[in-house]
Amino acid sequence: MHYFSSDFKLGILGGGQLGKMLLYETRKWDIHTKVLDASPEAPCKIACNEFVLGSLLDHDTVYHFGKDVDVLTIEIENVNIDALEKLEEEGVKVFPPTKSLRTIQNKAKQKLFYIDNDIPTATFQRFAYKSEITDSVQNGGLQLPFIWKAAQFGYDGQGVKVVRKLEDLDGLPTGECIAEEMIHFKNELAVIVARSANGEVKTYPVVEMEFHPEANQVEYVICPARIDETVAKKAQEIALKVSNKIQQVGLLAVEMFQTQDDAILVNEVAPRPHNSGHYSIEASYTNQFEQHLRAILDLPLGQTDSKLAGIMVNLVGAEGHTGDVVYEHLPEVLAKRGVTPHIYGKKQTRPFRKMGHVTIVNENIERAREIAQQVKEKIRVVAK
Repeated sequence: MHYFSSDFKLGILGGGQLGKMLLYETRKWDIHTKVLDASPEAPCKIACNEFVLGSLLDHDTVYHFGKDVDVLTIEIENVNIDALEKLEEEGVKVFPPTKSLRTIQNKAKQKLFYIDNDIPTATFQRFAYKSEITDSVQNGGLQLPFIWKAAQFGYDGQGVKVVRKLEDLDGLPTGECIAEEMIHFKNELAVIVARSANGEVKTYPVVEMEFHPEANQVEYVICPARIDETVAKKAQEIALKVSNKIQQVGLLAVEMFQTQDDAILVNEVAPRPHNSGHYSIEASYTNQFEQHLRAILDLPLGQTDSKLAGIMVNLVGAEGHTGDVVYEHLPEVLAKRGVTPHIYGKKQTRPFRKMGHVTIVNENIERAREIAQQVKEKIRVVAK
């Protein structure tokens, strides 16, 4: 099939910042794109060839959207899988495959998949309703504290909460969920695995992630991770095993814990470009978005090595600010060596909303981390 400057059409479900960055690459290669999103202000709207306004969870909307594309991919997991499955049966190439997506979309199924395939993960219990958790704690079946996770529709720190007392469950969704053992870890790590339709596989270097303690969002992604080589090798081997067992096509971001005794436990996965790979836009020979395209179009996978050490700093809305966005002190940040801001195009800010990121590249990882700290402290994402 001819992709470049041709009649080929790529469909993308989701019009957020991940889709926008994927469109950098489709525009570079002159690939025709069609995007579906529920927001008329979606960041993708300015960069795709066709923009369709509609719900990603509505069966008919997703089905009709995908009828005239050659390949359909996602930038968010919360999509109508039944519609994708019907399109797949009718000959549309859907990546990730619906079988993989069904497992990944539901965190309870995802955890059971790890158990069934001998993939190390934290101990957990599955509950059909939140009310069952209280009964389990009171009867000694579940010990406090634990991590509560909604089985579906969690995103960007939403749908996850540390539960130290039963009152912490108040106000949380009442449906299917899991209660996961709290892991006292050394590091949170991630490995992105690229798998093409013909089975070619490559991994990116292990990255280290530092999280905001309240918002449960990544603040910094550090590549390469500052860990022992044997631990890095173990993390990549486990990520490859997850990718092989789930038969992902495209990118699979595997988030993991490094325990105090250097065991690796899989936390969760994302079947798409991921926040943990944003550093690659400036730091890698082949960035994660180009690699995702190569994988789903069955083109040769690109080189995953880094040119330089890279650190990504998330830009999120400041607490106490909601409204039209203003980015303070960007000119001062741009004056620093190796610094590249990415602004996602969201006009409205609110506390902890992802509004952009900044990449810092440097020959020295510790110097890059110092500059990243300066960037984090300098930029403020506020409302007018």
